[in-house]
Amino acid sequence: MAGGLEPHLEALRRELHGPAVLSVLIALIAVAITFLIWRFVQGRRSSRKAVLLLGLCDAGKTLLFARLLSGRYRDTQTSITDSSAVYRLCRDKSTSVTLIDLPGHESLRLQFLERFKAAARAIVFVVDSVAFQREVKDVAEFLYQVLVDSTVLRNAPALLIACNKQDVTMAKSAKLIQQQLEKELNTLRVTRSAAPTSLDGSATGGPAQLGKKGKDFDFSQLPMKVEFVECSARGSKGEEGEADLEGLEKWLMKVA
Repeated sequence: MAGGLEPHLEALRRELHGPAVLSVLIALIAVAITFLIWRFVQGRRSSRKAVLLLGLCDAGKTLLFARLLSGRYRDTQTSITDSSAVYRLCRDKSTSVTLIDLPGHESLRLQFLERFKAAARAIVFVVDSVAFQREVKDVAEFLYQVLVDSTVLRNAPALLIACNKQDVTMAKSAKLIQQQLEKELNTLRVTRSAAPTSLDGSATGGPAQLGKKGKDFDFSQLPMKVEFVECSARGSKGEEGEADLEGLEKWLMKVA
């Protein structure tokens, strides 16, 4: 009986050492490695629960922050420190993100961005749609500094440009704001890339590569997804009315 099984056992041994089995093992190892990498990336993303509210002074970040949390209007003043709170999604109370409102003053904003950028799942960059034409260079400068930050580039958090104060007649549309920002960011990229180098050969203008080399800049070239919405923290009826934040709230549900 044992002698009759021996040929079959020998054939099985040869088969297990054959190229077909080796290919299967390599494929299984590749799948396992891919799965582990995916779990690692997902784990890093799930650990980033913060949504940062950025923008210049008086863009309306703090009122947006208050409206999202309570729905009510409140008088605000220029922030000199951060404010944070848990924001629970309206349709799914079990899902939440941490909203962090960062100061917009020129002397503070990069300092606070440095502190919180690693925790950012998403960024809401708030723009004053009424003052935009006057502030476009300053807005683009700050946004440029955010977009070339090495941590932001590596983590690629979702980015929303919230065009606030749309309740005012003179407010610029999201489409115009996008076009003007792309133009200004392209100019900044060219200027920074042409910055002189220091004695040790490093560029004095800091990181300058934004988008695709040799092409005019547009937001689709960035590693993160960028969207624009029009909103109003005050609402069409001012203090007594409801804010128009539907687009912002839908975006928060999507990135949470």
